[in-house]
Amino acid sequence: MACAPGPDPLGGSSGDQRPKWDSKLQYLLSCVGFAVGLGNLWRFPYLCQSHGGGAFLIPYFIALFLEGIPLFHIELAIGQRLRRGSVGVWMAISPYLGGVGLGCLSVSFLISLYYNMVLTWVLWYLLNSFQQPLPWGTCPLDLNRTGFVEECRATSTVSYFWYRQTLNVTAAIEHSGSVQWRLLACLAACWAVVYLCVIRGIESTGKAIYFTASFPYLVLTIFLIRGLTLPGAVEGLIYLFTPNVHTLQNPRVWLDAATQIFFSLSLAIGGHIAFASYNLPRNDCEKDALTVALLNSATSLYASIAVFSVLGFKAATDHGRCLEGNILNLINEFDFPEHSISRDDYATVLTHLNSTQPERVAGLHLEACHLQDFLDKSASGTGLAFIVFTEAILHMPGSPVWAVLFFSMLFTLGLSSMFGNMEGIITPLLDVGVLPRWVPKEVLTGEWPDALLREGSGAGLQPQVEGLVLAALCWLDVPEYVTGEQRVRCRESTHTTRLPGCAGLPVCGEASDKWPPAMQGGLLKPKDRWTLGHWEIHLPGCPPGCLPGGF
Repeated sequence: MACAPGPDPLGGSSGDQRPKWDSKLQYLLSCVGFAVGLGNLWRFPYLCQSHGGGAFLIPYFIALFLEGIPLFHIELAIGQRLRRGSVGVWMAISPYLGGVGLGCLSVSFLISLYYNMVLTWVLWYLLNSFQQPLPWGTCPLDLNRTGFVEECRATSTVSYFWYRQTLNVTAAIEHSGSVQWRLLACLAACWAVVYLCVIRGIESTGKAIYFTASFPYLVLTIFLIRGLTLPGAVEGLIYLFTPNVHTLQNPRVWLDAATQIFFSLSLAIGGHIAFASYNLPRNDCEKDALTVALLNSATSLYASIAVFSVLGFKAATDHGRCLEGNILNLINEFDFPEHSISRDDYATVLTHLNSTQPERVAGLHLEACHLQDFLDKSASGTGLAFIVFTEAILHMPGSPVWAVLFFSMLFTLGLSSMFGNMEGIITPLLDVGVLPRWVPKEVLTGEWPDALLREGSGAGLQPQVEGLVLAALCWLDVPEYVTGEQRVRCRESTHTTRLPGCAGLPVCGEASDKWPPAMQGGLLKPKDRWTLGHWEIHLPGCPPGCLPGGF
């Protein structure tokens, strides 16, 4: 019986026309740049600090090996095997799961809005870093130019610059305020940079990723070397990694560890599926998944050391200023000679005065100066990047140089993550044929920044989509399907007969409406062996020798 070519459930008909990475290094850097983002720098250190220090690494690495690496491997495998974006991959597995792919695309869309807004703030701070002194180092003059703005004096210079001069926040959420034209210009500039980088897909992002993925490591190394030479760095690192195993009894610690793995590896939003779809089918995606996941976690630890060495210096500096203020009060009150009390002698002198003249000491209202209290002043997210760390930079010699390095690093971190988010949007749209093939790719990539610029922001759908993806993968037993590359090959013969020993399998050439439902949907379930068109596809469970030539 003649074998009539059937539909290719693997979606490989256009594989020869699909773009490919110029090199394996380019692909790995793209995956690393997408995974390693702002969360590695401003969320992981905070979680370590607030959830038991070194003890937090226990649930973190358990979540990494039990949920992170397996799901990451699956994403790379289905993208590489089916050579499609998120929508096409899930449609190929089952038409009923097409909504999961659309959910991934929607989350990429929303995260792109949020991420590029963060890049806008980073760009604003970067542009303001090219001046001495830094604008967030002093309070601005009031309208009469006879003193400083009262609101700034009541808080701090870094908080005033962030909340008033950058965001210009309103008193309540129901008051939207006016358009911040400076931020709007920075937002347009950020989308222009993103567009220029993704204009030709992986052909252009693959070139830019060499810089955007490697530059943050250079800056982190510079900050680490400088931070370890600053006073207070050792205290900051001891505070960060001192384990408190009792925190492991709190379920919230385990939940935050699992959540950090999901967000840090950028799972379930389609970017990694899109990147893997441009690989050759024979690429070792298992090794890639393990390499990228471990490098991502190592980067989080590396960034934590660099960040808390600087924050330890900030805490030591603030602690020293607190002591100097109390020492000055004691010298003025008791008429001690100037510079007669050092920081090291302060505790001894204060104890002696408390025992001899407690009433006079109590009347001074001295501040409680404990280094631990200053180390406890932690923050995450934008609070760490735009308030705590910027204040620490003010205390460093040559602060404008460090500010430029820091915000340049943040910008490249966010930009490389944006590449993955945009691929998670553009690749599925190109696969489903939103535009005719004769329309240049630049038209599609140019439409998205314009649409994104006009929308709001948010990333609240990612947990729901992650749950859908996880449930779908568990139900379908996808690894058995996508990783068995040696079990799939093109037949040389175009003739076949009904296969003995495999009851219910179709004869090649029968009408598609006579095929089993699983075959009509392009889903090859485990424990079946199918003959479809020019392809032999074997999954465990069918007796050996069912197909001519065997495997």
